[in-house]
Formats: sequence, C-alpha cells, structure tokens
Amino acid sequence: MKRARQKVVIENEAPQTSQKSKKQKTCLYGSVFGESGLHTSMDWGSLPHHVILRIFQFLPLVDRARASSVCRKWNEIFHIPDLWRRFEFELSQPATSYLKSTHPDLIQQIIKRHADHLQYVSFKVDSSTESAEAACNILSQLVNCSIKTLGLISTAKPSFMNVAKAHFASALTVVFVNSKSLSSIKIDDTPLDDPSLKVLVANNSDTLKLLKMSSCPYVSPAGILCVADQCHGLKELALNYYILSDELLLALSSEKHVDLEHLRIDVVSENPGQVEFHTIKKQSWDALVKHSPKVNIVMYFFLYEEEFDAFFREETPVTHLYFGRAVSKAMLGRIGMNCPRLIELVVCANGLQPLDDELIRIAERCKNLTAMGLGECEVTCRGFIEFVKMCGGRLTQLSIMEEVLIPDSDYSLDQLHLEVSKHLGRMWFPDMMPTW
Repeated sequence: MKRARQKVVIENEAPQTSQKSKKQKTCLYGSVFGESGLHTSMDWGSLPHHVILRIFQFLPLVDRARASSVCRKWNEIFHIPDLWRRFEFELSQPATSYLKSTHPDLIQQIIKRHADHLQYVSFKVDSSTESAEAACNILSQLVNCSIKTLGLISTAKPSFMNVAKAHFASALTVVFVNSKSLSSIKIDDTPLDDPSLKVLVANNSDTLKLLKMSSCPYVSPAGILCVADQCHGLKELALNYYILSDELLLALSSEKHVDLEHLRIDVVSENPGQVEFHTIKKQSWDALVKHSPKVNIVMYFFLYEEEFDAFFREETPVTHLYFGRAVSKAMLGRIGMNCPRLIELVVCANGLQPLDDELIRIAERCKNLTAMGLGECEVTCRGFIEFVKMCGGRLTQLSIMEEVLIPDSDYSLDQLHLEVSKHLGRMWFPDMMPTW
C-alpha cells in the first residue's frame, strides 16, 4: 500500500510540471505579443498570411530560406511572387571578399521558379573574374524575365572588365531581348559595347528612362546617339568625360534627340599625370541647354590638382559639382566666375588657405545655389557668415564640418551658429567629426 501511494503521487506530479511549463510559455508569448487572449503555446503555422509575408520581407535572404522550413504554409509563402520582385545576387570568392555569396542551390531555385517574377534585379560582385562570370551565367538563364531595373555593381575593379567581351555581351543580350520593359540600367565598369546598345534599343525603346554606363570603354558616341535617337522616354544619361565631346553634345542638341533631364558625367583620373583632359566649348554646352533648358548637368571629379586645367575656363552650365579629392583655390574661383547655373557644390578637401573670397564670389554669381558641403577645408567665421548672409534662406542644405571654421576677432563658434541660424531662418549647427 505504501509503495502504491508513492506511485500515485509520482504520476500526479508529472502533469503539474507540464502545466507549469505551459504557463511559463504562455507568459513569455504574452510579453512578446502583448496580452491578446493567447492562453496556449503559439502555433506559428496559424499566423495570418499577411503577417508571415511581412516577417519574410524583413528577414535577410538566408534567414528567410531557413524560415521556409518551419511548415508547409511558410514554405508556400516563401515562394509567392511578391517576395521575388526585388532581388540582389551577391557573388564572391570567400577568401577575398566580405560579401555573403548567394547559395548556388538558391540561385537555381530562383531561376527555375521565380525568373518571371523578378523585376528589380542587381548583381553585386567582388573583384574576381570568377564572380563576374557567375553573374553572366545567371543573366544567360533569365529567359523568362520581365526585368524593369538591372544593376551590375562591382565592389572593386576589375571584375566585369576581365570577362570576355563576347561572353558578357551574350549574357546581357538575353536580358535585353526577353525583358522588353527595362526602364533603368546601371552597368558601370563593364565591357558593354555599341552592338549591345542596339539590341537594348531594339527591344526596350519605349520603356528606357535611365542609362548609367560610366567607364565602359567599348561604347562610342555613336552608341550613345543610337540610344538618344530611339529611346524618346530617356530622361537620365550617365557616362565618362572621356567620351564627351563637342560633336556629341551638338548631336544630343538636335531636334530628333531626347530632351534630357539629367546628364551625369564622371571625370576620373585613370592614369594620373598621363592623360590630358580635353576642353568642351561654351557653344556646345549652350546648344544642349537650349535644347533641354531644364537639364541638370552633374559632374563628379576625382582628379589631382594639376589635372583641372581644362575645366571651367569659360562659362559652363553645370548644376551639381562634387569634388572627391582636393581642389585648389584657383579652381573654386573659376567656379564662382563661370558656373551661373550651379545648384549644389560639395568640396571634399582643399589646402590650408581660407576660402572666404571664393565662397563670397560663388554666393554673388551662383544665384541658384541651394546646397553646400565642405569637408577638409578652411574658412573664417566672418567669411562664412558673409557667404550665408548673401545666400540667405535659399540654402536648404548646408553641411560644414566644425573643423572647417576658424574663429576670428568678430565671431566665436558659439556666436557663429546663432548668426547663421538667423540668416537661414532655421536652427543650424556645424557638423561634428565622428570619432572611431
């Protein structure tokens, strides 16, 4: 009898332990999801369809793939078209790259089941030839695609430039021929050529709006004009300065060519000291602006100081200027004299001479200036306040590092921010240099 009672007690204790554990789980779920009537363990498979879809949209690709194995319902949602409209393929060699390469099995699953769902696609590759060739192999298989946006992004050179031109052109042609709805293409630093552009135009002339192809040495002015002739919806074109010429600008200004909204030009020093940059005539720039009066001409400079000689010696209708390397006082002075359409100016670095006179000249002559950024430069507090006073409230963006500003006998840094805020009509402080 005694032993039997002990057995009954033991058997009765087990369910109590289970109930206690279940109660603890319920409390945990309640703390996570809120007290919404959850009295039992969460059944993840019973979550509403839209909730699971939302969860998947926030998950990294690897975690999303793992989550798809939770249950049949989650696996079905993993494959719905909405999740595969936008996709970035990361391709890299593990020993040489920080990229988390997309798993080959997943790539094949995407090609097999979701090629016709892909609309916004980019390929991010490291500097290896193997990764670029893998990207071309994937492109070659997208025969059922309806892509709208395509981006080929090299995180470091040479990448796509090391792929055989015929292989690259063949892979790209598959997308150009089968999509027929491309609106935006970014293919910088690739062996893109004129025949490839003709295929693009023949199949996507009604939809193409943006074409970015800087550092594509096999593209000629004739290839660009082919796009401008046929793609009447083209609004934005980006190319390297080495391909820009008076003849090309005049051709783009003829009646039969598109009315551009943005012309982006990269001015890059490929071989420092070995390349002499040519000058574009004022008449050629004027013709383009007359043909497209609202065009934004954006120029990105990555030159050394001695290479700037060909630029801004006469009036140039540039609207946005970005200097990624040091630029001299003399060059900034030319900008103040010869860039009346300037809207935005960003200077990464300058020497140790204050830029007061140059900034004041820019404020006087550039009546459309609304954005200014200064990095490793110097300007006195008095000169900076005078610049802001002349520009007034039209300066909607003003990013100046605190280290740039030199206190003088008229203003301290504390006084400066109050004075600048008064002229801008809003509270303003200089940017602080981050420490890391």
